[in-house]
This record gives sequence, structure tokens and C-alpha cells, in this order.
Amino acid sequence: MNATLDINILFGSVSSLLLAVVAYFIRQLHSDFKNMERDISEVKTMALLIKTEFKNSQDLLNQKVEYLEQRVNKIEFNLTKIQDNESK
Repeated sequence: MNATLDINILFGSVSSLLLAVVAYFIRQLHSDFKNMERDISEVKTMALLIKTEFKNSQDLLNQKVEYLEQRVNKIEFNLTKIQDNESK
């Protein structure tokens, strides 16, 4: 009877120790997931900022291109006017 009591105590101690180790690793895993979630949130925010900056830069470039196209068209028009006046 004493041997069975010792085996039960040993089995209980080992199972408690194993459960404590499992709980420790689950806690670590949970904190890692929290950190990963925070990092992903930061990455999403940075990606949104970069996307917005690129969109604003693209809009600015498009405005500059349109302005330059208008200037070229005016210059071409003026040149054709001058050429028409010279040929008359």
C-alpha cells in the first residue's frame, strides 16, 4: 500500500510539473501572438502611410505633367501662328 501511495505521489508530481511546463509555454506563445498582432498592426499602418504618400506624389506628378502639356501646346500653337504669319 505504501508503494502505491508513493507511485501516486510521484505520478501526481510529474503530471503537475508537466502541466506547469505546458502552461508556461502557452503563456509565452500567447505573449508572442500579442506582440505579433501589434507588429502586424504597425506594418498595416506603415503600409497605409506609404500608400498615401505614393498616391499624393503621383497626383502631384500628374499635375506637373498636365501643366507641362499645356505649356507645350501653347508653345506649339504660338510657333504655328508665327510660321503662318511668316508665310503670308
